[in-house]
Amino acid sequence: MPFPQRRALVGALSLLLPGAALADAERTGYPLDILTELDRIIVSATLNERAVRDVASDVSVIDAVEIDRRQAQDIAELVRYEPGVSVTASATRFGLGGFRIRGLGGDRVRIEVDGIPIPDEFAIGSFSNAGRDLVDVDALKRVEIIRGAASSLYGSDALGGVVSFVTKDPSDYLVDGDSVYVAGKAQYASVNRQASLTGSFAGGNAANGIVVVATHRDGHATDNQGSVDSDNATRTRPNPQQTESNALLAKYVHTAEGGRVDRITLDGEKASIDTDALSARTLTVNGTRTTSLLGDDSRSRQRLSFGQEIPFGAGWLDSLDWKAYVQHSETRQDTVEDRSTATGGVLTNPVQRHRRFDYEQRVVGTELTARRQWTGGAIEHAVTWGLDLSRTRTQEQRDGFQLNLTSGASTPNIPPDAFPVRDFPITETTTAALFAQDEMTLADGRLSLIPAIRVDSYRLDPRNDAIFAADNPGIEPEGLDELGWSPKLGAIWRFSDRFNAFAQYAQGFRAPPFDDVNIGFTNIAFGYTAIPNPDLKPEKSRGLEVGLRGSADVGWFSVSTYANRYRDFIESLAFVGINDDGLMVFQSRNLNRVRIRGAEARYGVNLGTLADALQGFSIKGSFATARGDDETADEPLVSIDPRKAVLGLAYDRERWGAELVGSFVDRKDRLPSGDPANGVAAPFAAPGYSTLDLYLRWQPLDRLELFAAVTNLADRTYWNWGMASGLTSTSSVLDRYTAPGRAGSFGIRATF
Repeated sequence: MPFPQRRALVGALSLLLPGAALADAERTGYPLDILTELDRIIVSATLNERAVRDVASDVSVIDAVEIDRRQAQDIAELVRYEPGVSVTASATRFGLGGFRIRGLGGDRVRIEVDGIPIPDEFAIGSFSNAGRDLVDVDALKRVEIIRGAASSLYGSDALGGVVSFVTKDPSDYLVDGDSVYVAGKAQYASVNRQASLTGSFAGGNAANGIVVVATHRDGHATDNQGSVDSDNATRTRPNPQQTESNALLAKYVHTAEGGRVDRITLDGEKASIDTDALSARTLTVNGTRTTSLLGDDSRSRQRLSFGQEIPFGAGWLDSLDWKAYVQHSETRQDTVEDRSTATGGVLTNPVQRHRRFDYEQRVVGTELTARRQWTGGAIEHAVTWGLDLSRTRTQEQRDGFQLNLTSGASTPNIPPDAFPVRDFPITETTTAALFAQDEMTLADGRLSLIPAIRVDSYRLDPRNDAIFAADNPGIEPEGLDELGWSPKLGAIWRFSDRFNAFAQYAQGFRAPPFDDVNIGFTNIAFGYTAIPNPDLKPEKSRGLEVGLRGSADVGWFSVSTYANRYRDFIESLAFVGINDDGLMVFQSRNLNRVRIRGAEARYGVNLGTLADALQGFSIKGSFATARGDDETADEPLVSIDPRKAVLGLAYDRERWGAELVGSFVDRKDRLPSGDPANGVAAPFAAPGYSTLDLYLRWQPLDRLELFAAVTNLADRTYWNWGMASGLTSTSSVLDRYTAPGRAGSFGIRATF
């Protein structure tokens, strides 16, 4: 075991495993959430309701109480303290991207809402970036995170892990016989001057219930620690932005007398970002100068689903869940750029460039999951099996024109493009999968073995329409038909009801995506072309994870170490040579080997069990370290987050509480060396840092709650690796990518 992993394992055990911690005593019933961490229910890990302690891999659950107390308003704040998990972002225009788990991000991480996958991301060039920030956190009752390959249950897009959002049901509000629930929540955050308002309504009874959650947010650019407030490329302050979003969750749940549950859900979000990209303005004395660049970006997602949970009394089937859904998402980004010719600083020949990027996905699918429990001999079986079918239509188009502001002449040619263009053909992706899992319990309940396997059929059907054909003469889009097998074997050994060891071996795969298979664009004037690669192989992984968990009155802990190997990693648009026409050829290709290994630990301690004077005090923390290598290029992986530890001290009572959380991040200096002789700068080595955040809550009345927070109390300057990982050491605007300084937020919720 590498030294950092061994040090994490030994350190966590020495801190969290005193003799009292392993005693199999009953809990005291202390009200803090800190003591129930391993008992939180997670569904996504096995497709069954299981406590975190009964899962054979490192998983975590963030519930609505924690979301409220931390005043999370977006996906980055949601996972601020999660070990091994981060969020990518753009500093100048496009905002948040998606999740990165243990060094893998993008479409290698499955993001889903109520079991339905969020659309894929896609980016090309400086004016086109469709991310995956498509869910509002106020509609969530919990977030489940699976670290590592989960292809045995989720297929191609879960190579790096799963982030599963679970939305609220009427029963989450209607308790103690209530038939109506109405609440309003208002929040303000100084970090982006965002004000938000959420209204929640639930009504019904045991048989019929409805819930509606609506959220409106209005804000500005996220602050940073930059100090240069210029209106050109030297700018390090955030570009001026106006942001707005509206989200809606509407759900009807019917529970029949026989126990059948019918559920109809409509949810979606629509958001916009208007940017005055001052940092894109140039200061050219002689040549072409950009004098203005405005961005008008919008994104939307709508989902309608119907599902049932059906209990059976038949001997071969205990229950059957199924759902059918349709989802549509669209990203539209408009850019207006003013340019002039500079001669000795004098501007002439003004032109205006208009660009539009459209990216759209429509998916129709159905999922079915069946369950059966029985005992055979000394072995108890809990078998889960099912199927997953979906068809996705993906299309993208870039369009635009250049207007001469002197003559009024217009042209669709903006080098290197002759608009309109498609960077890949309109593509239909059809997936069909069968999976099976058996949770076997033996040795008088001390041992669980969890084998699982999934087979996926993955098919790409591209359409060579007129726009793609005109931009890629002589190139015929290629289809793809792949079959992937994803086995998994997990094991849990229970030393007692409170202490267990777990291990899991899992294989994962990721089918070649539509854009890498058929990416295409040609520019003769600039001397290059990008061509499809129908011979791309699926990415594959083999991973092993082992760990320990335990809990007692004094607290709980979970520590694990993992090693993952990946083959045939896909590198997008690699230079592969010169063709017969003298054009540089770019093509997506497979890399041979990538290796990632690391260790993670999480723990909580109830200090009140150690001394009466410490009643109400608790400690909660985590640690994550990872090392990644591109073994083909013999270089470190840039996407690996630096080593991080989190330690929080909380004081909690029934009506009020406070928490102080420290984050301690190591320097990110294990990076490729670059090639200065050929003009390739080394990546930016982000310095280490530490921050302190303070959270407060107060419930002065039964129906009124107040929340407040101050983050980065010491006003430290630092860089989050999710935003800084693309920087070079020679960048003159590093401060543009810094994280926010000291910031405050306030929230209030009233229930009627």
